[in-house]
Amino acid sequence: MKTVYGVSFVVLLILLVAFVYSPHEDEALVRRPNMVDTLYIDSHQATSTLPVKEISAYPDPNPFMQQVVSSYENFIRQAIKRGTAPGAAVAIVRDTSIIFLQGFGLKQMGIQDSIDINTVFRLGSVSKCFASVLAGTLVSDQLINWDDPIIKYYPQFQLKSKEHTEKLTIRHVLSHTTGLPYHAYTNMIEEHIPLDTLLTSLRRVSLFGEPGQIYSYQNVGYSLIEKVVEAATKKSFEQALTENVFKPLQMQNSSASYEAIMRHDNVAKPHFFSRKRWVTVPISDTYYNVSPAGGVNASIGDVALWLRALMSGSSGLMSDTTLNEIFEPQVKAISKNRNFWRWKRPRASYYALGWRVITFQNDTLEYHGGYVNGYRSEVAIDRKNRIAICVLTNSPGNLSDVSIPEFFKRYSLHADSIAFWENRNKLILVKNKDLLSPALN
Repeated sequence: MKTVYGVSFVVLLILLVAFVYSPHEDEALVRRPNMVDTLYIDSHQATSTLPVKEISAYPDPNPFMQQVVSSYENFIRQAIKRGTAPGAAVAIVRDTSIIFLQGFGLKQMGIQDSIDINTVFRLGSVSKCFASVLAGTLVSDQLINWDDPIIKYYPQFQLKSKEHTEKLTIRHVLSHTTGLPYHAYTNMIEEHIPLDTLLTSLRRVSLFGEPGQIYSYQNVGYSLIEKVVEAATKKSFEQALTENVFKPLQMQNSSASYEAIMRHDNVAKPHFFSRKRWVTVPISDTYYNVSPAGGVNASIGDVALWLRALMSGSSGLMSDTTLNEIFEPQVKAISKNRNFWRWKRPRASYYALGWRVITFQNDTLEYHGGYVNGYRSEVAIDRKNRIAICVLTNSPGNLSDVSIPEFFKRYSLHADSIAFWENRNKLILVKNKDLLSPALN
């Protein structure tokens, strides 16, 4: 009996030790280093209850860049305080760091629920930028080529001219040089007509130019890229966008459908100005039938991750060569945003692949604006100075119109000081390295 009790005691002791030193459920949830970034959110912000990637926004070490950001933050805060917009969200990326990430104002007027970095907005035509980046991932994976004819992937497609149909390429679609008239059948999008019907209707439209020759902005024609993506990936456009862009970048609040935004519990509601006040309106399902042209939803935190990937070489989404091709001007195109004059005079404007390219004296911006259903979006990348910004608002109006030029105006005022500080600190680092090098050898 003593032997049995002894064995039992030993077994119980082993089980007790195993229990004490084994990882418990709450320990398994502890985040491991380097899995994700940490999150900086002001205490007044309301976060989504959905599990989201934690995103860092670290102040830039350059004190002159900090002055730019501080001045711009004050500009946005004052605009919201004056009622220029119900709410906004801003991301600023420099080099490969998110240096500013903030929500401002309210998701819905009259309800004290603040916009935070995970609040979802509709992006409108900035969706075109996402569609071209998705296409770039497929080009980089050698699933498609920019100069492939559309009928290779969508053989039933027809335009009024057979010759024109055979010439039309992915490049022409993404650069708005299809030869179709300006905004062909955009009016039918708001009538909830399915994309297949819209594309079939294009065979009746008279063409006014050869592919690649004349810029003519499209929503229906641009959405031909959806058929290319579906044929190349054997997945829906939203699935391909999710698997090739959203998931690799951990953009957990992003989607490309009406159903997805309506399911989300942290959404900025759209507004229009009526009778001297902002009035909330319902989220519409229009333009989701042309998702590549206007159906992407995202939070500012997600857009910051996307911009950071586009700013960094070897982002993992595509090769640097392919990314450069996306931003290469294809055709002269007038930009409707005249507010750039608040910063400096534009010299020329082009359309690349899903992006506008605006040139100024000594500066070039890759840019796009978007509007849909009471939402506005503005995004710009200065590749020379390696800085990017996105501003999302839940209303149209002056704030969104001037948001990009106001930022670059402030940046230009401090540009020399920013460069001087960085060059001086690079010299200090080089000198320190030289002093240390004998000891290292």
